[in-house]
Amino acid sequence: QVQLVESGGGLVQPGGSLRLSCTASGGTGGSYAVGWFRQAPGKDYEFVAALRRPNGATYYGDSLKGRFSLSRDNAKNTVYLQMNSLKPEDTAVYYCARLPNPITSTIRDRARYAYWGQGTQVTVSS
Repeated sequence: QVQLVESGGGLVQPGGSLRLSCTASGGTGGSYAVGWFRQAPGKDYEFVAALRRPNGATYYGDSLKGRFSLSRDNAKNTVYLQMNSLKPEDTAVYYCARLPNPITSTIRDRARYAYWGQGTQVTVSS
């Protein structure tokens, strides 16, 4: 059973940075994608980014590439989401999730992800 735990959320001023972590336990081998989604109050989920294993390919939501970036630490089974130049509209609950055996066309599809973390709140405000 795969379990995902997010951490690193918090309150940050506009223009600031945060790094979110998604640490996995169980089922860490094989082919899968680790995705990040966010949900702002009153809005639907939005695809943020995803990293595909084992080839390391990355995917980003529209307009987020350039401010957000992904990295990984295989030894820690952790994927990081670095968020820079944060804006108030980035305020949301951020979730990481895992998609087993991904194909490119499914990477951005929230419904395809089988395992989810509990979410971490990011608030961008002065």
